[in-house]
Amino acid sequence: MTTVTFFTEGQRITGFEASGHSGFAPEGEDIVCSAVTSTVRLVECVLNDVMGLCAAVKVDERAAMISLRIPGSLGPSAEDTCQTLLAGMMLYLSELHNEYPNYIEVLEAE
Repeated sequence: MTTVTFFTEGQRITGFEASGHSGFAPEGEDIVCSAVTSTVRLVECVLNDVMGLCAAVKVDERAAMISLRIPGSLGPSAEDTCQTLLAGMMLYLSELHNEYPNYIEVLEAE
């Protein structure tokens, strides 16, 4: 199962960690893993490459894990954009969980 944990401080989403393989299908054919990976990569690219925020990213391929944390001192516009993007990611992955509850778990942690 893939587990995606969103980290929060009050109402602020500060980042996430995605780990594990969903097990829906063999590697290369797993639509759940593909959906999660695409979502994670999109968010990371928007935050770091488009917005230039230098969000901290850690990858452990052996553990099938990636984590991302946004900086703490963002201007109002960048903060709003980050929160909208991360909330959208959380909503999308929650909907994916509703479709494939045995293969992806979405959690929140403070």
